[in-house]
Amino acid sequence: MIVNSLSLCYHNKLILAPMVRVGTLPMRLLALDYGADIVYCEELIDLKMLQCKRVVNEVLSTVDFVAPDDRVVFRTCAREQSRVVFQLGTSDAERALAVARLVENDVAGIDVNMGCPKEYSTKGGMGAALLSDPDKIEKILSTLVKGTCRPVTCKIRILPSLEDTLSLVKRIERTGIAAIAVHGRKREERPQHPVSCEAIKAIAETLSIPVIANGGSHDHIQGYLDIEDFRQTTAASSVMVARAAMWNPSIFLKEGLRPLEEVMQKYIRYAVQYGNHYTNTKYCLCQMLREQLESPQGRLLHAAQSSQEICEAFGLGAFYEETTRELDARRAKLLARTPEEAREPVEDTSGVVKMAVKFDRIPKKAFRGRRHFLKAQAVLSGLCVLSQGRAYPPQITPKMCLLEWCRREKVAQPVYETIQRPLDRLFCSVVTVAEQKYQSTLWDKSKKLAEQAAAIVCLRSQGLPEGRLGEESPCPRKRKREGPDQDPGSPRAQEPALPGELCKKPLLALGSGEESLLEGR
Repeated sequence: MIVNSLSLCYHNKLILAPMVRVGTLPMRLLALDYGADIVYCEELIDLKMLQCKRVVNEVLSTVDFVAPDDRVVFRTCAREQSRVVFQLGTSDAERALAVARLVENDVAGIDVNMGCPKEYSTKGGMGAALLSDPDKIEKILSTLVKGTCRPVTCKIRILPSLEDTLSLVKRIERTGIAAIAVHGRKREERPQHPVSCEAIKAIAETLSIPVIANGGSHDHIQGYLDIEDFRQTTAASSVMVARAAMWNPSIFLKEGLRPLEEVMQKYIRYAVQYGNHYTNTKYCLCQMLREQLESPQGRLLHAAQSSQEICEAFGLGAFYEETTRELDARRAKLLARTPEEAREPVEDTSGVVKMAVKFDRIPKKAFRGRRHFLKAQAVLSGLCVLSQGRAYPPQITPKMCLLEWCRREKVAQPVYETIQRPLDRLFCSVVTVAEQKYQSTLWDKSKKLAEQAAAIVCLRSQGLPEGRLGEESPCPRKRKREGPDQDPGSPRAQEPALPGELCKKPLLALGSGEESLLEGR
């Protein structure tokens, strides 16, 4: 997704504030439905985002930024692409720019959190901790303004003195940012403390860029008309609403608040349609219920342990089943677009040698001693454990065999490149050996299994041993320490080791792309 307009107007706007655990996709879409002009995502930390991969999720029609543990850190969709602002938690200009460039084609603006007083933000020098380091603030914002094609903003709190606050915001304005959001409380103050409308007004009258007033929930904002009153009181260009919108996102609706039951059902529908994790859905619904958590419906919500149970608690069981069927059908249709490749090696136009193979090892317990091994070998000789009847003992892997062959032939060690398919979270790996790429056309449930399958394709296409049962392995066999009077040429010394005795010691000095001989144990 690429936003057509490079500018996002911050004048006279109703804005959903960034809120941890609340500002996920379902809440943002719901706020837009009820009249919000701009929606901020929850604060996301730079270090976490830099570990993410951008994945187009064709099943949900979203763009996902996925962490190495497969958790979706940020999810967005076309519906909000011109109105969602990505809020970044950072204390480093270069990291901030790297994240901005990672997400800039999928969001309308970039915001730096400089107001969060919570420890999880300030302990890393982020959030409100930045307020005591104007030089760092200037460097971060200047770097972002110069380095990204999206409008840059920041969200701050007021300082102990108005003079210091005005001095800071003037310096911030000179960095070239598009707007500044001001939470009218000091760093140490909490919601029970009154918001300083006077401080926000002084800032708005000092700066030429739009000032977004924040912090008025409960004391000033309880309905739609109160938003405009708060804007006029603070002389701000726009108003950002946090807690009042969390309690009922229809706060943005001109016609007035909608019944909470209706709002919650609409939120749940978005949560199911966009694959929101049930724990996040449950948390947001609890914030809406508030004092009704002890009601019968609140107790059902509290007991729910899945999205389906949440839906059933709100009379949406049929909706959940129907939506799940639709998503499953869409997933199956997308997967069906890729027919299974032929089982024989074939070189495609990209020069990758492909073959339909999988790797699976025999359980270790099948090799408890020589008698058990011989018995297992006899049974497996007629058993098709893998495609084409391949069976692998637990101590030997194709990756080990390929690595040992490369070392013996003085070929550069294998290099594995692995990707994950977002539809079903399966993996596929390509291994490069001697400038030739090899890949299995079958997808596996883990990165390790996918790499083993790629190694099998390489070994099998070259007619090399791959470590299966009854096959001589290129891996070094375990050598018994010779006794003082043992003849190294004796039959016992030359007796081949059983697979259970092979390669028990790890290879030394393994580099990138190599594998320990103990891997998988």
